[in-house]
Amino acid sequence: MEQKEGQLLDVGLELLAAGQDLARKLEVDVCGVLLGDGVERLTSQVFEAGADKVYLIDDPVLKNYRTETYMKAVGDLVRKYKPEIFLYGATSNGKDLASAVATDVLCGLTADTTLMDVDIDKRLFEASRPAFGGNIMATILCKKHRPQMATVRPKVIRRLLAEPGRTGEVIEEKVSMREEDLKTKVIEIVKNTKKAVNLEEAEIIVAAGKGIKDAKGFAMAAELAEAMNATLGASRDVVEAGLCGHERQVGQTGATVTPKVYVAIGISGAIQHLVGMQNAELIVAINSDKDAPIFQAAHYGICADAFTVVPMLTKAFREALNTTESVAEQEETEGVTHSG
Repeated sequence: MEQKEGQLLDVGLELLAAGQDLARKLEVDVCGVLLGDGVERLTSQVFEAGADKVYLIDDPVLKNYRTETYMKAVGDLVRKYKPEIFLYGATSNGKDLASAVATDVLCGLTADTTLMDVDIDKRLFEASRPAFGGNIMATILCKKHRPQMATVRPKVIRRLLAEPGRTGEVIEEKVSMREEDLKTKVIEIVKNTKKAVNLEEAEIIVAAGKGIKDAKGFAMAAELAEAMNATLGASRDVVEAGLCGHERQVGQTGATVTPKVYVAIGISGAIQHLVGMQNAELIVAINSDKDAPIFQAAHYGICADAFTVVPMLTKAFREALNTTESVAEQEETEGVTHSG
């Protein structure tokens, strides 16, 4: 259960949803591992999110993530309790920790998993991920070593609805590390003050693809995003063309997103892009090529020149939102109240 500054990250709660499905098939418990300093209070959230047991190590030496301390703590838990499957979020810390633990306990690791299942008879974990540039899905097995471990991309699994009051068993363990004996020291934490592009948490995304052609086309997409109060995203082609930074890239080598609305402008729909956005609740595709694969994934498709359609949509959204705001301001001024 990855946490940052005492707050659980969504990816851990998503892993519990995946774990419940796997545990049900194998008829075992689904468990959360919670490490940190002052994190005992988070156990109730872990249970409400689906865990049957929580392995807790609450110690000041685990206040900040360090490979050295977290690898030792998780490795000791693995050796003592021998889990069949161990999942990590494919975050920066999760990937670092998973690879370190795999080295420590001598087991395999599947990175960037997007689909999971089990062979019940053989009790084999089937971890699937895009391979060969996203052209195929590879299912990777670890037959000879345990635990079977994988990092799982954030947002590829929907977290379960919390069950208030749900409880379970807390198994508390201690660490045998002293701060003065550690090789790594946290001297200072410098936070990035640059305004981040948070595609993963965006509810509406307007994404530009190769079809927008140039900076003028990208600016056109940005105007629609602004009119819709959306976050601006992009395909790999647009990023590699230098029209925006990698932080806006959606797809296999970018962010995996699950917005309520995803508007794809001039995006063909290559599998590398689809794996990053196919779980959006509503997908609208704008493309002049009627055979573009993106239309197979879209709920609504507009087969037309983006340079004609997008300005029309921008104008329509601006007028609609301005009208809504004007009515709201007028009602507030006149003291109008609604009932029923």
